[in-house]
Amino acid sequence: MFFKNLIDDIDSIMARDPAARSRLDVVFSYPGFHAMMFYRMAHPLWRWRLLFLGRLVSQFGRWLTGIEIHPGAEIGRRLFIDHGMGVVVGETAIIGDDVTLYQGVTLGGTSLAGGKRHPTLEDGVVVGAGAQVLGPVTVGASARIGANAVVLKDVPSDVTMVGIPARMVQPRPKPQDAATAKEFCAYGTPSADLPDPVARAIDGLCDQVTSLQAQVKDLEQRLDEAEKSAAAPDQPIEGRANAPLRKN
Repeated sequence: MFFKNLIDDIDSIMARDPAARSRLDVVFSYPGFHAMMFYRMAHPLWRWRLLFLGRLVSQFGRWLTGIEIHPGAEIGRRLFIDHGMGVVVGETAIIGDDVTLYQGVTLGGTSLAGGKRHPTLEDGVVVGAGAQVLGPVTVGASARIGANAVVLKDVPSDVTMVGIPARMVQPRPKPQDAATAKEFCAYGTPSADLPDPVARAIDGLCDQVTSLQAQVKDLEQRLDEAEKSAAAPDQPIEGRANAPLRKN
């Protein structure tokens, strides 16, 4: 099983990284693959309650690769850690199959209490460089977390999240777009047309200002007309047109 998982890891890297020239290149030159080798040795030791040995193997892998994966984390098949330097995966993190993590990603905890403290990433999630997923949140299948985003709440499946705190910038795909949504997206950015939520908010404010200016202009015109009507000497006052005339 150990070697089967390693072969799957190699094949997944070959499929998702165009820079991988050969399997030999992956085995000797990819720190993400090395980190997974050490994890797959340390995790059984942790499960067998050989905690010190598990941490020792994990620490050696961290020293060699710059990637820190706690031996208590639960990781599925074909995890691809691209570049890898600075990646941190916490003790109670759960990672599904076919997940991609880029450099500087943190799957961290926000509590000192026991129990589940770290995130759960479901199958096919892509987490961009420098992103932070913090606390016992769940990131749905095939979701994409943009570079440097900070995720503090649960993320639905098949969406893209960017910003601090992370906000959804692309909704769930329509049924006819489902096949496209499942395609691999490098760094969690599906296209160059990715909308900016801050720019979108500013555009909304500009639209509101434009609408308010039009309303103010309309009110000013009405006020001018009312003042002109009041200043006219021979124009009857509203509400007194039918009043009886005084006798001299």
